[in-house]
Amino acid sequence: MDILIGGDLVPTKSNIELFNNADIRSLLGEELFLLWNSAEIRIFNLEVPLTNKEDSISKCGPNLISPMSTIKGIKGLNPSLITLANNHILDQGIQGLHSTTNLFNKYGIPFVGVGDNVENASEPYILERDGISIGVYTCAENEFTIATDKTPGANPFDPLETLDHIEKLKSKCDYVIVLYHGGKEHYRYPSPYLQKVCRKIVEKGADLVICQHSHCIGCSEDYKGSTIVYGQGNFIFDKYDNEFWNNSLLIKVYIDNGIKIDYIPIVKRGNGVRLATGHIAEDIITEFQNRSQEILEDEFIEQKYQEFANQNIQSYLRKFSGLGKWLSRIDRRLLNGNLLKKKYDRNQLLEIQNYIECEAHRELVLKGLQMKRK
Repeated sequence: MDILIGGDLVPTKSNIELFNNADIRSLLGEELFLLWNSAEIRIFNLEVPLTNKEDSISKCGPNLISPMSTIKGIKGLNPSLITLANNHILDQGIQGLHSTTNLFNKYGIPFVGVGDNVENASEPYILERDGISIGVYTCAENEFTIATDKTPGANPFDPLETLDHIEKLKSKCDYVIVLYHGGKEHYRYPSPYLQKVCRKIVEKGADLVICQHSHCIGCSEDYKGSTIVYGQGNFIFDKYDNEFWNNSLLIKVYIDNGIKIDYIPIVKRGNGVRLATGHIAEDIITEFQNRSQEILEDEFIEQKYQEFANQNIQSYLRKFSGLGKWLSRIDRRLLNGNLLKKKYDRNQLLEIQNYIECEAHRELVLKGLQMKRK
């Protein structure tokens, strides 16, 4: 049995007509079209609600939306399973989520990772072929589209619940695949925490863990006989033209008295994607393998992440400061950051750290912010 797993898919303005017309050959190109359809099982993440009604929720970041007509192209990709546990599936409110799942039910497309409450959303999906069972579990980091005990949304990663779900799923299935929607966008390595989470998921029974969401190819590691992929990039998502979004991986899973993983590089071409060939394909795989070797070095992950944090902390402090877009821009460009430096002294930075780091403070702040937004 072989399975192909793609990353994030979003129909955009540039290719809506291709989706409307189910023109899959134009979206994928002939070589990739044939490769995609040669797999027995095809899985990808739909990172957008399909709805004709704009009803954007309050959140930071973009509110994605694609028209219901694009379901024809999504169906044309012949998916065996679509995952919906991500940070955009509730972008157009509960009606957007229900519009999407109703379309899937109408077109006979299996899906996993969402529900009318967190208990429903956490249900896995089990694929069975030739007497072999494969459990697929999906979850997302906690942003604005997460299901609760009483409201619909995506299945959250909850260390007090998720790991038990995976362990229970493994007791029912021969193999378990976990698709974890998390990690930092445009960062090609795991954070120390993300590596710890993914390794624990393996210890609970996962044979393959794939981190999506980062919109770039990351790296991988073998851990206790299982494989963890820290970022595979997009599948079809024509939003940016840069080093992160232009290259991606399809992950091919072979199952035959064991599990074997292969990586198939793809590249963005115009408003679609193509199978990478020649030196481009070789370069993508070589860079992926090099990063995978780097994370084996002692302290590499911690040191690399510290460098990344140093590059990004000013941006977070500006958000916390309340200076606003224009005053922050003036401070960066004209005042050399002196306004921000005066905003925080050492004690204030320690208070921010404590409120984020301490569980009791963080829980209380989050609960208060939720009520404040309402």
